[in-house]
Amino acid sequence: MPAHDPSIAALVERMAGSDPGERAAAAEALCRAGEGAASAATALVAACSDVDDGVREWAAAALEELGPPPVDQIADLISLAAADHPLVAYWAVTLLGRGGEGANSAVPILGACLAPEKAIEVRQRACWALGRIGPAAATARAALTVAAADPDPRLSRLAGEVLANCGR
Repeated sequence: MPAHDPSIAALVERMAGSDPGERAAAAEALCRAGEGAASAATALVAACSDVDDGVREWAAAALEELGPPPVDQIADLISLAAADHPLVAYWAVTLLGRGGEGANSAVPILGACLAPEKAIEVRQRACWALGRIGPAAATARAALTVAAADPDPRLSRLAGEVLANCGR
């Protein structure tokens, strides 16, 4: 489906409604649209903080099906990556990583997502995303170096791999 698909826009609008059942149904429909729901990426990430379990679950399921985010949503995803809600931050970081080199403007926030006070899943995913972004990740070297010394073995390994690929 094209990025301007009116049915996707209508589903995004329904996800902003007051009825939890309607929001969940809209998120489910976006999930069933698969990669065709790419234009709803930021709305789906934001929906990961919904008070309703069904909305959160369908939003996360829809995000599983999305590929790289549309370029025009990178800035919004950078903002969402800074969210205090771990699921929102996780999915924003994931989509930024899927954006690869096209999301290199996200390196500063991804470096910030490596901070020890962040949820471990967000920290690990931020390392993964930096690895997907490539050489531009070198500007997050200080945060990656701290993460490489972390006691969490997965985080430490991921950070070490990114550093090695960026030419320590």
